[in-house]
Amino acid sequence: MKKNKISKAWINKQRRDIYVRKSKIDGYRARSVYKLIEIDQKFKIFKNGMVVIDLGAAPGSWSQYLSKIIKSGKIISIDLKAMDPINNTIQIQGDFTDLQVQKKISDILVKKSDVIISDMAVNTTGIKNIDSIQTGELCIKAMVFSGNNLSQNGFFISKIFMGGSVNEIILLGKKIFKEVKVFKPKSSRKESKESFIICKKLR
Repeated sequence: MKKNKISKAWINKQRRDIYVRKSKIDGYRARSVYKLIEIDQKFKIFKNGMVVIDLGAAPGSWSQYLSKIIKSGKIISIDLKAMDPINNTIQIQGDFTDLQVQKKISDILVKKSDVIISDMAVNTTGIKNIDSIQTGELCIKAMVFSGNNLSQNGFFISKIFMGGSVNEIILLGKKIFKEVKVFKPKSSRKESKESFIICKKLR
């Protein structure tokens, strides 16, 4: 009974959500695309000709946005789940920390990537501190991966949950990158602890 109530509440919230409605009109697979759009508008990141790696890409809305901007570069979309095709993208199904997957990435790349993005999060438990720590671990793995795969002036963008391990993530970011900022887009739900770490220029 409780599960049904939660499901109904979630469905009603989705129906009222302007970004859910907007994503359907604009043809995007998820409302999360508007977070990346806001990040891009604020920090002026994406340009045609770039090489971008999208970690945890499914269902694909971030890669959809990138595919509209990057026509002559490369977009590599990686996720554990299979995704429907997206124009101008190369899809890899697997875990980006797996050495075989990393070899596939390096075989595709002709140069180091300009931007690495990650909207990865664990399935939430509802215990905010645990969710923050576990999602933080994904961010740390993505950040270390970025340190090895980004060009000197590259960007790393990742979801974080405020709490638990956020200070550790910011400190690591400052060790790897010259510029580190934290930003919460307006399209991120107010009740969510979600923010994004924006890192630029490798040390």
